Order: sequence, then C-alpha cells, then structure tokens
Amino acid sequence: MLAAAEAAMDLAAGDDAERERNRARLYAPPPAGGAVRGRGGPAARGMAMTDVQTLMAQMAAEDSQHARGRNPSR
Repeated sequence: MLAAAEAAMDLAAGDDAERERNRARLYAPPPAGGAVRGRGGPAARGMAMTDVQTLMAQMAAEDSQHARGRNPSR
C-alpha cells in the first residue's frame, strides 16, 4: 500500500525535487507528540472495538457479495 501511495505521489509531482520531498514526508517517522500517554501505553483514539467489529462484519458481507458477482451499490 505504501508503494502505491509513493507511485501516485510520484505521478503528481512536478519535478525530481518535489518527488524527493514527497518521499521524505512519506517515509518520515511519525511525530512524537501525543502518541504515548501516561504509563507508556498507546493513546486512546479512534473507534471503539465494537464499532471496528461491526465495520469488519459489514466489509466481510460486502466482499462476499462481490465475490458472488452481486454489487450492493447498484
């Protein structure tokens, strides 16, 4: 997935210098601020586990429909 993002950014870049800047941003380590809180555990953010499980179940159902040749969005 990272390679696809890099390829898309390369296509959109105007020159080699911009490609290098894009590549540096893409592969830069994440910012340190806010990533770790309290006793060193990860920061609590994002979706609740039940929401993630619901979303994954919906995605699995859609994948199954697409595999059978049916597209629910049509």
